[in-house]
Amino acid sequence: MSELTSIQKADQPRTRESLACDLRKLGLAPGMNVLVHSSLGSLGWVCGGAVTVIQALLDVITHIGTVMVPAFSGDYSDPADWCNPPVPPDWIPIIKAAMPAFQPDITPTRNVGKIPETFRKLPRVFRSSHPAVSFAALGNYARYLTGNHKLEYSLGEGSPLARLYELDGCVLMLGTEYHTNTSFHLAEARTPGIVHKTNGAPLLVNGETIWQEFEDFDYDTDSFPDVGRDFEQRCPVKHGTVGSANCRLFRQRVAVDFAVEWLKGISNK
Repeated sequence: MSELTSIQKADQPRTRESLACDLRKLGLAPGMNVLVHSSLGSLGWVCGGAVTVIQALLDVITHIGTVMVPAFSGDYSDPADWCNPPVPPDWIPIIKAAMPAFQPDITPTRNVGKIPETFRKLPRVFRSSHPAVSFAALGNYARYLTGNHKLEYSLGEGSPLARLYELDGCVLMLGTEYHTNTSFHLAEARTPGIVHKTNGAPLLVNGETIWQEFEDFDYDTDSFPDVGRDFEQRCPVKHGTVGSANCRLFRQRVAVDFAVEWLKGISNK
């Protein structure tokens, strides 16, 4: 979204104070552990951009809460599976041999927006170690949420999503729709019959870069908008406006449990 469009979407500049006020009205509160999916452009023109949004989030949850964001780097995966865009088959071995190893401190995020990319570089932020689907967190439970992220079955029981579930945390969708709701992937991982696949990524092992293969699930977001629609009809979801953005706030555990049953129903048909 262009800066002109952001200005046109807003009746006034969005500030740290105004965004924090909107977040409180939505239901965000001190001590919450919250996974944030975000679209900076949806908020209107923000004075200070992504930094201001992050400051507002931290102001509201305070030092006793935790903010977590997806810090995905989808290009750290098997290029044979890439489809947006695909690469020529003869490129695949070159990419595997030449790709630099994933390093949490320096590997950039990809296709998750400006807020996560800014967030992951802040002081005291912890980032999980998965090369393709890491999460970054700051706050009281940041180390717990991001520690020991399993390489195998990347968004399942060994992931930060499962740790947030254990904490009974929340999901804040800041101007995004349900296709971005990564917590539904945890529901996929808990659904019998999910397809398995082999993936791979460049990792740093004993100072050397190696291409490491691992087992994972074949995750699929196609059903997420339908799951989200039905979830909202049957479970409590707080709706509100933050800046110019339509936003949602809900308990992650409730959403995951609902999605498991929804996906089981589909798989049994």
